[in-house]
Amino acid sequence: MKLSGRDLARFIAKPEADRLGVLLYGADPMRVAIQRQDLLKSLVGKTAEEEMRLTRIPGSDLRSDPARLNDAIKARGFFPGPCAVFVEDATDAAAPAILAAMQDWQAGDATLVIAAGALKPSSKLRKAFESHNNAYAAPIYDDPMDRTEIERRLNEAGLPAPDRNAMGELETLASALDPGDMRQLIEKLSLYKLDDASPITPDDIAAVAPASTEAALDEILHIVAEGRASEIGPLMSRLAAQGQGGVAICIALTRHFKALYAAASDPKGPQAGIAAIRPPVFWKNRDRMIRQAQAWGGEKLSRALSELVQTDLTLRSSQRAPDRAVIERALIRLAMLARARG
Repeated sequence: MKLSGRDLARFIAKPEADRLGVLLYGADPMRVAIQRQDLLKSLVGKTAEEEMRLTRIPGSDLRSDPARLNDAIKARGFFPGPCAVFVEDATDAAAPAILAAMQDWQAGDATLVIAAGALKPSSKLRKAFESHNNAYAAPIYDDPMDRTEIERRLNEAGLPAPDRNAMGELETLASALDPGDMRQLIEKLSLYKLDDASPITPDDIAAVAPASTEAALDEILHIVAEGRASEIGPLMSRLAAQGQGGVAICIALTRHFKALYAAASDPKGPQAGIAAIRPPVFWKNRDRMIRQAQAWGGEKLSRALSELVQTDLTLRSSQRAPDRAVIERALIRLAMLARARG
């Protein structure tokens, strides 16, 4: 049977002990590993490996020793409690051994947990788990943590509930960070809030959030939007040293100006427009972007977006002008437009 993301979350929270096993597969090894860790901890507990109730088998070993998996599933440990067998980095090359073990599995045997990379619909492993009436196949997609998962992990870490603004910041960070980094952030937050039962605030999150690896790129957006043309050259040198290309800068700037245009065009005003943007704007940038939207106005922002579209086309064409020269001149023109009246 196939599990959706929501069904998998429910299964991890309350696993069914009588299930033969679960196949977790996806293109991102980190996301698969996180779900596998959570599932095994929920199935057999944190001390299972020390108590020899958890057996790990590399998928590559099953080609030369296919009987090893069946032996591990049937084995009985000295310590009481549920048992599991985890096969990591499985591919269809290990399918014969896994399918044989599934056929021999009986109630009371260890639960089988398989972790694999991206599997095609024609994969033998996928077909076996999806068609089995007592096993699950769970695809892991490259989606950021949603609100439900963030709340679950905060609860697991023993953290108090965040206030409304703080939850918005966590959702923003979740859309920018991979799940592993997001888990680390929540762990840091739990240490930061140790013995502090007050609600999590945006300031708490800012204290533990990772410093942006794209600080210079973030700053160039604001410098252009605020018309500070004299600061563009030095910052472009920093961006070039970081390996930022002209197309990446143009895309980031277009995204920023689209957000400003949406805010300036909102019938309820720029403040409501910024609040409605998804993913949410980082709280430290909200007031700054509201001021930018007010200063530009819809008409000038529309002209700026047209300029950015033309710059993007130029950068992607076969023209001979260096990328840096093209994008730097476009940024200066936009900064000058910010200062122009009307």
